Amino acid sequence: MALLDDVETELRAAIASAVTDTLTVPSADQFDDDPLLRRSDFADLQANFALALARRVGVPPRDLAAAVVDRLAASTTMRDLEVSGPGFVNLSLTDSALVTEVTALLGGPSPFTLTADGARDVVVIDYSAPNVAKQMHVGHLRSTIIGDVLCRVLDHLGHTVIRRNHIGDWGTPFGMLIAQLVDEGIDGDADLDIAALTDLYQRARAHFDGDADFAETARGWVVKLQAGDPTARSLWQALVRQSARYFNEVYDLLDVLLTDDDIRGESAYDDDLDDVVEELQRLGLLVEHEGALCMFLDGFTNRDGEPLPLIVRKSDGGYGYAATDLAAIRRRVREEGATRILYVVGLPQHLHLSMVFAAATAAGWLAEGQRAEHVAFGSVLGDDGKILRTRAGAPVRLIELLSSAVERADHEVAIRHEDWDDAQRAEIARAVGIGAVKFADLANDRRNDYRFDLDRMVATVGATGPYLQYARARISSILNRANDHGIDLTAAVPDGVGFETESERALALELSHIRHALLDVADNLEPHHLCRGLLDVAAAFSAFYEHSPVVKADSGIRELRIALCRATERVLTSGLELLGIRSPDEI
Repeated sequence: MALLDDVETELRAAIASAVTDTLTVPSADQFDDDPLLRRSDFADLQANFALALARRVGVPPRDLAAAVVDRLAASTTMRDLEVSGPGFVNLSLTDSALVTEVTALLGGPSPFTLTADGARDVVVIDYSAPNVAKQMHVGHLRSTIIGDVLCRVLDHLGHTVIRRNHIGDWGTPFGMLIAQLVDEGIDGDADLDIAALTDLYQRARAHFDGDADFAETARGWVVKLQAGDPTARSLWQALVRQSARYFNEVYDLLDVLLTDDDIRGESAYDDDLDDVVEELQRLGLLVEHEGALCMFLDGFTNRDGEPLPLIVRKSDGGYGYAATDLAAIRRRVREEGATRILYVVGLPQHLHLSMVFAAATAAGWLAEGQRAEHVAFGSVLGDDGKILRTRAGAPVRLIELLSSAVERADHEVAIRHEDWDDAQRAEIARAVGIGAVKFADLANDRRNDYRFDLDRMVATVGATGPYLQYARARISSILNRANDHGIDLTAAVPDGVGFETESERALALELSHIRHALLDVADNLEPHHLCRGLLDVAAAFSAFYEHSPVVKADSGIRELRIALCRATERVLTSGLELLGIRSPDEI
C-alpha cells in the first residue's frame, strides 16, 4: 500500500473513532468512504474535512479536529499535528514514512506498482480510426495518442485491454474507388503508396461528381461489394491492405501500440446490421419516420424542442453510422466481454455517441456493470487560433507535421552535440521531436483546444516533453558519475537518516504523490494528470539537485540522496513510457 493510502486509512479511522466515542454521534461508519478526504490533501497540507463534517454531525469544528488530533498522537506516518483556524488539522508526513516510500519506488518491475480500486474491467478502447485510401491528418493525432496512453495505463493497472481501430473501410466511397480502379485498368496487385491512393480517391471523387453514368456504376460496385463479388472484394482488400501499411508507418513513428490485429473496420459489422434492426424491432424500439427506421430516445430534442430521431436504417434501406456503432457495441459486450467501452473521438461527435449509448442501453446491450464512455477531445489550432490547416485550407497531413517536429528537434540537437554522427543525432531527434508533439498534446486537458507551437514544444525548458527527457538524462548522468566514484548505488539508506534540506523533503513528497496520478488517469480518462505529476517531480528534482550535493555528500545522507535520484529516474522513465514517449540517455 502506498504512503498516502496509509495516511488516508489512519485519518478515516481517527475520524470514525472521534465521531463515535467522543462526540457520541450514531452511525459513524457512514464516514468511512467520505469524499471530504482526498489523498492530495495529505502532504504537508491542512486536512480540511472538519468544517464540513462538523456541520453535518452538529458539533463545533475545533472540537472534532481536536478529537482527531488526539487519536493520531501515536501515528508513525504523521507528525506536527495541530488544530488551527476554525477547525483545520495541520499535519506533516514523517521523514521515516517518506524514506520508506522512496525506497519502495525502487522495488518491483515498475515504480507505478499501484493497483486499481475495485474489480478489473474488460476495456475496449476505440481510437485512431483513419479512413482507407486517405492520408491521416492532424485530426487523427489526438485520438491516436490519447487512446494509446489509456491502453497503457489501464493495462498497467491490471485491466484487460482490447484495442480497436475502427477504420473507415465500407460504403459508397469504396464503390467509387473500385469503379475508378476498373476504369483505369489498375488491378489489386498494383503497389499503391498512400500518395497514389490519395490521388486515386481525388480522381474518383471528381469522376463521381461529374459523370452520372460513372456514379451509377460506382453504386453498382457497392452492391457487388456487399454481396461478396470476388472482383469487388479483391480490389477492396487491396485498398485496405495498402492503406494499413501506411497506417502502420505512422503508428511506428508515433510509437503507439496499434497493429493490424486491432483493426475492426466498419465492414466487420456489415453482416450484423440486419439482425440489429430485427432485434430492435422485436423490442419495440424502432419507429418509422419519413420512410426511415428510427429510435426516439428520452432527453434528445432538436433546437425547436422536437424529438430527435436516431436513424438506424435510412429510407433507401441503407445503414449509417448509428447502425454500425450499435452493432459494434452489441458485439463488444456479447462476444468480447466488455464491461467498459471507451470511444476516443472528437467533441463534435458527443451528441451522436450519447444517442448511440442511450439506444444500446434501451436495447439491453449495455446493462448494469457495463458502460460506454465518450473520451472527447478538442482541436489542434494554428497560430491564428483556428483549426490547424495548410495555407490552401486543407487539413495538415499528420506525417508532415511529425516530420517537421523531428526536423526541428534535429536542429536543436545538432547545436548541442556537434560531435555526434548523423545516425546518432537522427535517433535522438526522432525521440525528442515525436515526444515533444505527444507531450504537448497530452499535457493539456483533452477537452480543450490547444495551439500547435513547435518552438515551444521542442524546448528543453518549461512544461515540455524534452524538459522531462532532459531531466531524466541528467539524473542518469549523475548516477553514472557516482558509480565512477565507486559509490554503491544500491546501498540501503541507514536507519534513522532523515532529510537535511527542504528540497529533499519536497522531492520525496512529489514522489509519494505520483503513483496516484495513474488512478486519476484511469478514473477520469485524463492523461494530463500524469503529465503534470511528472513535471512536478522533475521540477522538485531540479531544486533538490541545486541545494543537495549527491556525490560529495557524507555517508548516510549520500545513500538517501542516491535513493532519491534513483527513484526519480525510475518514475520519469516509467512515466514517459506510459505516455508512449522514449527516454534517451542524452539529448
